Amino acid sequence: MKGTSPLRWQLLPLVAVVTLLSTLAQADDSVLSIKHENDGMASSDDGHFTSGFELNWAFQPEAQSWTQRLATALPDSLIGSADMAAFRLVHQIYTPNNIEQRGLIENDRPYAGIVYGGISLYEDVPMGSWRQATDLHLDIGLVGPSSLADSIQREVHRITDSDRPSGWNNQLGDEAIVNVAMRRQWWHSSPLIGKQFAHGPSVSTALGNLYTYASAGYSVRWGDEAPGIPTLTPNSGSRQHMTGKGGWQWYLFASVDGYYMAQNLTLDGNTFRNSHSVDRKEWVGDVSAGLALAWDDWQVTYAAVQRSREFDGQEEQDKFGSITLSKRF
Repeated sequence: MKGTSPLRWQLLPLVAVVTLLSTLAQADDSVLSIKHENDGMASSDDGHFTSGFELNWAFQPEAQSWTQRLATALPDSLIGSADMAAFRLVHQIYTPNNIEQRGLIENDRPYAGIVYGGISLYEDVPMGSWRQATDLHLDIGLVGPSSLADSIQREVHRITDSDRPSGWNNQLGDEAIVNVAMRRQWWHSSPLIGKQFAHGPSVSTALGNLYTYASAGYSVRWGDEAPGIPTLTPNSGSRQHMTGKGGWQWYLFASVDGYYMAQNLTLDGNTFRNSHSVDRKEWVGDVSAGLALAWDDWQVTYAAVQRSREFDGQEEQDKFGSITLSKRF
């Protein structure tokens, strides 16, 4: 939802929600994060992946917690135990580029609103001079009018005096979504100019009616220590909060990822009913980069991504940005 307001107005919801919900994070060594993704943060476009919000509470699970029992019950080839776990609440909005046209735009992506809740499990395993980081994610939610995406976008565009979205009558219908995903990253870290330089490959896979894909990539990070770097849609939540607990900290990061997409509900349309759809491209690539800054327990992270064309007839590659505000407890 790109508006004409300056970036500081886009940051206000992040500050407000973190302030209001900080009392919910009572566990030791927990991190509460709010992430806002928006095409207006990286380009002048207003369409396709228009907006996303994620509320993420990550914490160290106790030995007898159900999240830890779940991790130890899974095959060791997936995860041995959970060093961290997280609960996530996500809302996303997708539109064609021309949101003022009331009629169906057959050669552009469908209108779609998505809302889901998820749980994530994380494990780090030393492997000599390398570290293996594993993420497991389960997401359950829905796509369709019940996500209230049309009402949210209209209200935000009214407040920001932006173009009025008029084509939501053509959105995907209500459908439950269930998705599981796994990502494994290998990191090698060494000193460089007084900071740490980390790099390594990653592989991931997802299965469900929202996304089914396989991907591979390579990431680099330079600065203060952190367990990982931010991941962007379609990847699920990640750990990117720095491990140091005092004073100024920072790191720079970049990543390249390639996907084989076998299913993308936001392009393929509804699974069990007729709906608008476009011809999805099977091979998609991302290039992303950004910066994380922290002071004591607070951290703000910005990332921008450029994504190759996702469907036949798409005129330009998409760009969008992400900003995350985190507080450690």
